[in-house]
Amino acid sequence: MRPRQTPSTDPLSALWLISDARNDAVLERALARLPRGSGLVFRHYHLPPAKRRARFAALRRLCHAHGHMAVLAGDARWPADGHYGARVPGRTYLATAHSAREIARANLAGADAVLLSPVFPTRSHPGVATLGPVRFRLLARLSAVPVIALGGMDARRARRLRWPCWAAIDGLS
Repeated sequence: MRPRQTPSTDPLSALWLISDARNDAVLERALARLPRGSGLVFRHYHLPPAKRRARFAALRRLCHAHGHMAVLAGDARWPADGHYGARVPGRTYLATAHSAREIARANLAGADAVLLSPVFPTRSHPGVATLGPVRFRLLARLSAVPVIALGGMDARRARRLRWPCWAAIDGLS
């Protein structure tokens, strides 16, 4: 199987901003700077449910105003353009993978794209073994759907990796 990895031929975004507690204060500005058609994966597990839901609703409106997709990690009952880690009929499903087995699982589950990580060292998971460019590309070839590079990614590393679809917390904040 060849991975679909060209943003121009896929409805999925090339750039994905991942949210968490450390970039919350700059999300509005970061979303405004992203190219039209980018995406947000909203995590914000640090917030209590009511505040988390309100924050997601506000960011989803902002995403739509900028032509971005808003994907929610967590509660699949909330309105969202897609879900991270959960299959919801009629919505985009982003799966995560760190190995060939997890890519196979995402393929079987019908994921629309796979976030493959960690490509490079990351502040989110210090000391964790990384895939590196060669292993990342080998694993990406196993995916039946677009692969989004995650883990220590920024524009410089995306160019080094020569991979068009990537996601970041710090690298896009």
